[in-house]
Amino acid sequence: MNEADAAAERRRNRLRRYARLLPAVLVLVGVVLELVTPRDATFSAPFVAAPLAAAALLGLWGTITTSFLSLVFLAGFLLFRDSTIGSLETQTRIATGATVAVLAIGVNLLLRRSSDRLASARTIAEAVQIAVLPSPPASLSGLALAVRYRAAQANTRVGGDFYAAEETPHGVRLLIGDVRGKGLGAVEAVVIVVGAFREAAEQEANLGGVAARLDRALQREGRRQLGTAQYEGFTTAALVEIPWDEHGNTAGSHVIRIVNRGHPGPLLINRGRATLLEPSVPALPLGLTELGVWPDHTDEFPFPPGSHLLLYTDGLSEARNAKGDFYDPVKRLAHSFFAHPGELLETVLADVESHTGGVSADDMALLAVAHQKSTHVTLRSDTD
Repeated sequence: MNEADAAAERRRNRLRRYARLLPAVLVLVGVVLELVTPRDATFSAPFVAAPLAAAALLGLWGTITTSFLSLVFLAGFLLFRDSTIGSLETQTRIATGATVAVLAIGVNLLLRRSSDRLASARTIAEAVQIAVLPSPPASLSGLALAVRYRAAQANTRVGGDFYAAEETPHGVRLLIGDVRGKGLGAVEAVVIVVGAFREAAEQEANLGGVAARLDRALQREGRRQLGTAQYEGFTTAALVEIPWDEHGNTAGSHVIRIVNRGHPGPLLINRGRATLLEPSVPALPLGLTELGVWPDHTDEFPFPPGSHLLLYTDGLSEARNAKGDFYDPVKRLAHSFFAHPGELLETVLADVESHTGGVSADDMALLAVAHQKSTHVTLRSDTD
């Protein structure tokens, strides 16, 4: 869990602690009102509301205790103020309080069962996410790597954004992309693309061949779909290769190769300058070869020692603030220096949260890579 997520979780926990006091506060308010008001005035609303609040905020025994105390106080004050002991109005109010107490306990039981099911579903979702997108090692063939995944909805871990990193006979190859769609259908496409990438990255001599293999994998899946469901989706992706140097490692490699299939261009951060690495020849996303087939163009860019390469999905570049302004990674990360990729990603996540006010409309996957021996020092990002 990154620093921004931890801070948000602490705020949620603090709010939960305060909210759990509400049933006790309602009972206390009811007691105070009964003690300070004339004898002929009875305030039963706080005692009736307390069990319902407990059902939503507390566990089973907390709900039972709150219901019991509320009913005892309500009955006690009603009988104390009733000059004609056991009048119809008194009996009706006590019966109403008892009914609400029983309903509150029943509601709490249902909520607990639903919560258990939701927790089970979240556990399964997290297991699927970990299986589909395992974190790459922090160090790979002379490169330092870091990844982060930020879901648009809290406690949601399954989406259509993905990343992968593989050490291959041709160098270190990276993949980041975004499947059109959400939910399990998107996860299925992610499994296909990432699985095909891991195999193709080992076998294909160039990135164009890797991209073609991913295309064919998605097309095969599309042909398996029936009727109107016949694969109307597509996948944007950026494939990156950091080739071996003459000594058989990437530490001395000063170039990167990129094949971009309709995806936001990676960002190169070097000596306080952020440069967007856009494709020289635009290309269609993966899975749309029925519209036409063209050879994939591979762009080559410098990758100086100490520089960082940031790959991201459109959840970053399309994040908006309250005014509707998009997050501009080039502008926001200019004049920034980072000691390692993990620091870069933490800075980006915190800056995006500041830009959006913590409200995200899309999932966001981030992958950063740098030469392991970085000579940069860490400075605060200029995000003004």
